[in-house]
Amino acid sequence: MIGADMPATFTGIALTLVALVFFVTMDTTGKLLVAHYPVGQVVFVRFVFHVLFVALAIRVLTGSLPWRSRAPWLQMLRSLCLLAGSLFFVGALAYIPLADATAVGFASPLLTVILAAVWLRESVDWRRWLGVGIGLLGVLVTLRPPFLTGGAAPHWAIMLPLCNAALFSVYQILTRRLAVIDDPRTTILHTGVAGALLLALAQPFIWQWPGTAGPIPAGWVWLGLISLGALGAAGHGLLVLAFTRLPASLLAPVMYSQLLWALIASAVVFGQKPDGITLSGAAIIAGGGLLVAWPVRRKGGRTA
Repeated sequence: MIGADMPATFTGIALTLVALVFFVTMDTTGKLLVAHYPVGQVVFVRFVFHVLFVALAIRVLTGSLPWRSRAPWLQMLRSLCLLAGSLFFVGALAYIPLADATAVGFASPLLTVILAAVWLRESVDWRRWLGVGIGLLGVLVTLRPPFLTGGAAPHWAIMLPLCNAALFSVYQILTRRLAVIDDPRTTILHTGVAGALLLALAQPFIWQWPGTAGPIPAGWVWLGLISLGALGAAGHGLLVLAFTRLPASLLAPVMYSQLLWALIASAVVFGQKPDGITLSGAAIIAGGGLLVAWPVRRKGGRTA
């Protein structure tokens, strides 16, 4: 298939790489902002502008805004899972390096396999279970337990990206369920709505006007806050386009390049160079994830 349609292959990979750069840029910006502003405020503004940018894009590209859902409670639950996961991940960035948080967060595809088998009753062969086990071993290494590293206990915030990974796995399972219920545009539109509305209730108690906290001028703070929504919306949009050109099994190895970008951002922007434990754990997680994503060859030469 790759040889038959090389332009689609290169386009899909290029779209994915750009999307991952957007995501790491978004996480880097978020880490800079939560050093001076409440996590709830940063995530709230991100969700608001994410919804606005997505709604504008869908309106311009399709000429309509299909808000009505056949399963509004599932849509709300999905949005709230993304909200809670975002709060955990962005909150972690206030305490631990971006590279560590990103590495632990890559437990999500592995947890999704487990949930798909238990919740959706999807068939998972022994090779994918082996990949899940290897990947979770990598997560354990990245969490730095004293019995494994021989050092001090890790910072408690290292558990927050793991909570994000678990919630994002539920988010992905709900996305699969909704794929056969609602128009994809409806699901995309609902992604940030419930989270934005819920966080709006907290803003009177936590809001700090840009420019009043930390050394960053107000204009740059607003630019950073707005860019969170723009980068997130653009990144997810590019991934959707990439997955229309290539199957997930071919894009999975590319997805793990986000770890590389996160390592570079941690070193260049924050001066936080990853140690051997982080690199080893990330490599093991990626290996397990690739084993999970590797297509299964069935009779007749077909893959799945």
